[in-house]
Amino acid sequence: QVQLVESGGGSIQAGGSLRLSCTVSGLAFSAHCMAWFRQFPGKERECVGTISSDATTIYIKEAVRGRFTIEKNNAANTLYLQMRNLTPEDTGTYYCAAQSGTYCYLREAFDFWGQGTQVTVLS
Repeated sequence: QVQLVESGGGSIQAGGSLRLSCTVSGLAFSAHCMAWFRQFPGKERECVGTISSDATTIYIKEAVRGRFTIEKNNAANTLYLQMRNLTPEDTGTYYCAAQSGTYCYLREAFDFWGQGTQVTVLS
Protein backbone atom coordinates (compact mmCIF):
# COMPACT_ATOMS: atom_id res chain seq x y z
CA GLN A 1 0.00 0.00 0.00
CA VAL A 2 1.42 3.35 -1.05
CA GLN A 3 1.39 6.07 1.56
CA LEU A 4 2.51 9.68 1.42
CA VAL A 5 2.29 11.35 4.79
CA GLU A 6 2.92 15.06 5.18
CA SER A 7 3.92 16.63 8.45
CA GLY A 8 5.36 19.85 9.77
CA GLY A 9 2.46 22.20 9.12
CA GLY A 10 1.01 24.52 11.71
CA SER A 11 0.47 28.14 12.62
CA ILE A 12 3.31 30.58 12.48
CA GLN A 13 3.85 34.32 12.55
CA ALA A 14 4.61 36.12 9.32
CA GLY A 15 8.31 36.15 8.61
CA GLY A 16 8.84 32.76 10.17
CA SER A 17 9.97 29.48 8.66
CA LEU A 18 8.53 26.00 8.39
CA ARG A 19 9.90 22.75 7.07
CA LEU A 20 7.36 20.33 5.73
CA SER A 21 8.15 16.65 5.39
CA CYS A 22 6.57 13.98 3.23
CA THR A 23 7.40 10.44 4.24
CA VAL A 24 6.75 7.90 1.52
CA SER A 25 6.26 4.16 1.76
CA GLY A 26 5.14 1.41 -0.57
CA LEU A 27 6.72 2.68 -3.77
CA ALA A 28 10.15 2.97 -5.34
CA PHE A 29 10.87 6.47 -4.07
CA SER A 30 14.10 6.85 -6.03
CA ALA A 31 12.22 6.09 -9.26
CA HIS A 32 9.63 8.81 -8.76
CA CYS A 33 9.86 12.51 -9.21
CA MET A 34 8.11 14.41 -6.45
CA ALA A 35 6.21 17.62 -6.13
CA TRP A 36 4.72 19.95 -3.58
CA PHE A 37 1.36 21.52 -4.27
CA ARG A 38 -0.69 23.94 -2.24
CA GLN A 39 -4.32 24.89 -2.25
CA PHE A 40 -5.84 28.10 -1.03
CA PRO A 41 -9.47 28.14 0.17
CA GLY A 42 -11.77 28.25 -2.83
CA LYS A 43 -8.89 27.97 -5.29
CA GLU A 44 -7.46 25.24 -7.45
CA ARG A 45 -4.41 23.37 -6.34
CA GLU A 46 -1.14 24.86 -7.63
CA CYS A 47 2.29 23.40 -7.94
CA VAL A 48 4.88 24.97 -5.66
CA GLY A 49 7.80 22.99 -7.02
CA THR A 50 9.09 19.69 -8.29
CA ILE A 51 12.24 17.64 -7.88
CA SER A 52 13.53 14.91 -10.15
CA SER A 53 13.77 11.31 -9.02
CA ASP A 54 17.53 11.62 -8.45
CA ALA A 55 17.12 14.99 -6.73
CA THR A 56 19.37 16.80 -9.19
CA THR A 57 16.78 18.91 -11.01
CA ILE A 58 14.55 21.27 -9.06
CA TYR A 59 11.81 23.59 -10.21
CA ILE A 60 10.37 26.20 -7.87
CA LYS A 61 7.36 28.33 -8.73
CA GLU A 62 8.57 31.83 -9.48
CA ALA A 63 6.29 33.43 -6.90
CA VAL A 64 8.09 31.63 -4.07
CA ARG A 65 11.55 31.27 -5.55
CA GLY A 66 14.18 32.43 -3.12
CA ARG A 67 11.94 31.63 -0.14
CA PHE A 68 11.06 27.97 -0.74
CA THR A 69 13.40 25.08 -1.43
CA ILE A 70 12.77 21.40 -2.05
CA GLU A 71 14.92 18.48 -0.97
CA LYS A 72 14.58 14.77 -1.66
CA ASN A 73 16.35 12.21 0.49
CA ASN A 74 16.14 8.94 -1.38
CA ALA A 75 17.84 7.02 1.41
CA ALA A 76 15.17 8.13 3.86
CA ASN A 77 12.24 8.05 1.42
CA THR A 78 11.44 11.59 2.46
CA LEU A 79 10.66 14.79 0.62
CA TYR A 80 11.02 18.22 2.21
CA LEU A 81 9.75 21.70 1.58
CA GLN A 82 11.69 24.39 3.38
CA MET A 83 9.71 27.62 3.56
CA ARG A 84 11.22 30.90 4.77
CA ASN A 85 9.96 34.42 5.27
CA LEU A 86 6.38 33.21 5.22
CA THR A 87 3.53 35.62 4.57
CA PRO A 88 -0.22 35.31 5.18
CA GLU A 89 -0.57 34.71 1.44
CA ASP A 90 1.21 31.38 1.92
CA THR A 91 -1.64 30.12 4.09
CA GLY A 92 -3.15 26.98 2.65
CA THR A 93 -3.07 23.21 2.57
CA TYR A 94 0.16 21.74 1.29
CA TYR A 95 0.31 18.38 -0.47
CA CYS A 96 3.10 16.17 -1.69
CA ALA A 97 2.66 14.04 -4.78
CA ALA A 98 4.58 11.39 -6.67
CA GLN A 99 4.86 10.76 -10.39
CA SER A 100 6.67 7.79 -11.87
CA GLY A 101 9.72 8.79 -13.87
CA THR A 102 12.76 11.02 -13.68
CA TYR A 103 11.05 14.36 -14.20
CA CYS A 104 7.62 15.60 -13.22
CA TYR A 105 5.28 16.73 -15.97
CA LEU A 106 2.57 18.95 -14.58
CA ARG A 107 0.27 18.25 -17.52
CA GLU A 108 0.25 14.60 -16.59
CA ALA A 109 -1.56 13.13 -13.63
CA PHE A 110 0.36 12.42 -10.47
CA ASP A 111 0.14 8.83 -9.34
CA PHE A 112 -0.07 9.30 -5.59
CA TRP A 113 -0.97 12.09 -3.20
CA GLY A 114 -0.66 12.77 0.47
CA GLN A 115 -3.55 13.89 2.63
CA GLY A 116 -2.20 17.41 3.05
CA THR A 117 -0.94 19.49 5.92
CA GLN A 118 -2.30 22.88 6.89
CA VAL A 119 -0.06 25.93 7.00
CA THR A 120 -1.44 29.09 8.57
CA VAL A 121 0.63 32.25 8.56
CA LEU A 122 -0.54 34.90 11.01
CA SER A 123 -0.10 38.58 10.31
